[in-house]
Amino acid sequence: MGSFKEATAIEAAGDGVFTADLDAQWSVGTKLHGGYLLAVVARAAAELAEHPHLTAISGSFPMAPDPGPATIHVEFLQASRTMTQLRARLTQNGKPCVEALVTQGTLTEDDPWWTRVEPPEMLAEQDSFRFSGKPPGGTFEVPILDVVEARIDPAALGWAMGEPAKQGSICTWQRLADGSDWDPLSLLVALDPVPPVSFELGAPGWAPTLQMSAYIRRLPAPGPVRIRMHANDVTNNRMDEAAFAWDSSGRVVAQANQFAAVRVPRS
Repeated sequence: MGSFKEATAIEAAGDGVFTADLDAQWSVGTKLHGGYLLAVVARAAAELAEHPHLTAISGSFPMAPDPGPATIHVEFLQASRTMTQLRARLTQNGKPCVEALVTQGTLTEDDPWWTRVEPPEMLAEQDSFRFSGKPPGGTFEVPILDVVEARIDPAALGWAMGEPAKQGSICTWQRLADGSDWDPLSLLVALDPVPPVSFELGAPGWAPTLQMSAYIRRLPAPGPVRIRMHANDVTNNRMDEAAFAWDSSGRVVAQANQFAAVRVPRS
């Protein structure tokens, strides 16, 4: 098992071009995880930025890349006193796989000036159920669950027994299995948690990300993060998901919205 830093490693090739070796461990089924792919792109973009931390990224996924070699092209757009804006594209065999706009800034650990976002009430991490790479009720293996520890309240596991609550919401504890602390890049993985909300709605199949926008609000404290993800509407085999992440101090550290495909069971 490699670390997140190793799995997202890049190498400069000159003129804003970087290469990466996409790691099959960070997959759902046979498809690479959307948050992981955004993290690879964001790591490359940071190399051209004048500010240290990822603060916002919006990515589309026109094609799912395979594990293995990939190329990232980064374009510097502009820099101001407080932020750098860039455009980045991940390609494989000459075909675009991820298109992203990236904003870099400077994050702190400060408390919010104002917030109404409160962490969800959950069982303690050690009392919650940990998923493995072969999750209950799943129809395929999920290798990423061996490098990201995901734990869920047993009371919310009805879908694994064929009795989904269909509330459209899932809360999980997330921790990097290699012992690393979360950072602005790895939080992109936490914001695209496994299992997706569609499992809780009774649709336990692959839910590929089509578009995802994430905002990193502050530097996370060491320890696990709590993730609350909910869906608002499922229509025509498409689902929206909104996620918030709180660190071990109870402060919201990141949020995301994504549009995903989902295979809705026939009535």
